[in-house]
Amino acid sequence: MITITILRRSLVFLCIMTALTCAYTGVLSLAGNALFPFQAQGSIVTLQGRHYSTLLGQPFAAQNHLWGRPVSADLATYTENGKPLFYAGPSNKSPALPEYATTVQQRIEQIRLAHPEKAGQPVPVDLLTESGSGLDPHISPAAAEYQVERLARATGFTPAEVRRTIAMYTEGRTLGLLGEARVNVLMVNLALDGLLANGKDGGRNAGQTAHMATTQPR
Repeated sequence: MITITILRRSLVFLCIMTALTCAYTGVLSLAGNALFPFQAQGSIVTLQGRHYSTLLGQPFAAQNHLWGRPVSADLATYTENGKPLFYAGPSNKSPALPEYATTVQQRIEQIRLAHPEKAGQPVPVDLLTESGSGLDPHISPAAAEYQVERLARATGFTPAEVRRTIAMYTEGRTLGLLGEARVNVLMVNLALDGLLANGKDGGRNAGQTAHMATTQPR
């Protein structure tokens, strides 16, 4: 009899906790979609039929693009319908390893070669090291500034127009207190490609930028 009572109470408790968990999850999901629809749906930008995630760092190496943090990209592990899927993550390499020092030195040489006008100036550390997740979509304003002259040469923008474009997609501290200012690499590159408003087009695509400004976290 005692065993049956305990089982009954346990079952009731389980049902109550399951219902509360489902309700909690449902309420948060509905509130998130209502208050922050862009973020709740994965912060996906769709332009000209292509989908871009503003939350995932992606490897950019073209001269006319802003370069982000190094990404350990893997295009061999996963496929879908015979097409490779992009996968990335942290390298988990210790800074104490000689291999890590060699990798960083190679990155320094590559960046210096692409930015001869910066000879003698230190390379911003976020252009040399991966983030903890390996997928950080942002770089510091200093790292973006380091690339202005190269971008001007490759895009036909003036340095001032490149700087204005970068400033348009620079996010401030969260709530004005947390973190540091950061530049969304993908958004800048979409702007440099003319898919979003930039510092050169005189605001002709300002509607798209205004929409993004109201839906992205600041």
